[in-house]
Amino acid sequence: MSANLNRRDWLKKNSLAALGLGFSLSSLANEEGLLRNFGAKEGLINLGSNENPYGISPDARKAILDMMNQNNRYQFNVEPLLGFTKELAAYYKVSEKQVLVTAGSTEALKILARHFNKGSLVTAFPTFNTLPNTAKKIGTKVIEVPVNADKVHDLPAMLKQVSAETSLVYICNPANPTSTIIDNNSLKSFCMEASKKSVVVIDEAYIDFLENPEANSMIGLISNHPNIIIIRTFSKIHAMAGLRVGFIVGDPGLIAELEQNYFTSSQLAVSNLSMAAALASLKDEEHRRSSRLKNEAAKNYTTSSLAALNIKCIPSFTNFIYFPLGKYPGDFSASMLTKNILLRSYNSSPEKWARVSIGTMDEMKEFIKIMKSDWKA
Repeated sequence: MSANLNRRDWLKKNSLAALGLGFSLSSLANEEGLLRNFGAKEGLINLGSNENPYGISPDARKAILDMMNQNNRYQFNVEPLLGFTKELAAYYKVSEKQVLVTAGSTEALKILARHFNKGSLVTAFPTFNTLPNTAKKIGTKVIEVPVNADKVHDLPAMLKQVSAETSLVYICNPANPTSTIIDNNSLKSFCMEASKKSVVVIDEAYIDFLENPEANSMIGLISNHPNIIIIRTFSKIHAMAGLRVGFIVGDPGLIAELEQNYFTSSQLAVSNLSMAAALASLKDEEHRRSSRLKNEAAKNYTTSSLAALNIKCIPSFTNFIYFPLGKYPGDFSASMLTKNILLRSYNSSPEKWARVSIGTMDEMKEFIKIMKSDWKA
């Protein structure tokens, strides 16, 4: 039996299994915890998870190896890690008391959804769904405001939905899945106004793919606006998705409350190896610059190649691309899965859209090769 036939049989078998479990094939690259890396040995290219395909910093790798012999100790018994939160805070020019370390930003989003469960949540649609979905599961009213025609958060419309009953406002910027970014001044004004009535959460998971991320961050608002919270992660540009390091930046009083309610010590949420890697990665500006440049090159190639197929992508400020599927018949992600490409498509709204992560240049060339031969819209 040929290798290609084996792959087809394997994909068919697993596709049917997924459907049997009640999952749509369009959700196989989702944010709900389903396995995303299946089939790697069969040649499957994972363009559904928005990961950095170039791996962690060489300095982070060395830090992990150096820390291996101290894995038998808790973090508070390992001297180099005692100042972890302090070093993290210093890098972002905030105080140690303004930082809560979490096991990835996804955990931070879940914590906030559970903590602010009295009242309603205002968010965009579509958006990264971990916080809204967690809120829905625990019974919080979720008000979803559609993005505008350019797929950017409609801030005026969102502000109209913020009331005395609103406990939380959630904004992912740059946005997932739409890959767009909000005008910096407009977002600052929105945060300051909305935070008069509610806590405002800005998820900056993808901000490091911008050339000057800190110039676009809302972290600087926190000192004078205690109802503004920022979430950051090491999963994306730092390529540490599997090491699970994220953090919340906010008012010291709120951080203390979150820590008391959800952690006896925030450092215990993250492993020794992850902490050592995170500190080393922070200092490796060259690794982030290299990842950013490679991402831009592969993204530009992909968007221009899709444009040649008359597919107009939404301008991307992230490591993924959002594009319309037009009148594509059937389930796009299901079709691509049979061709060894794992990505995400959205069929629930009146329009069909797809989100493809930016992999290596070779991976994107393979994606475009398949699109050129099979695209129908």
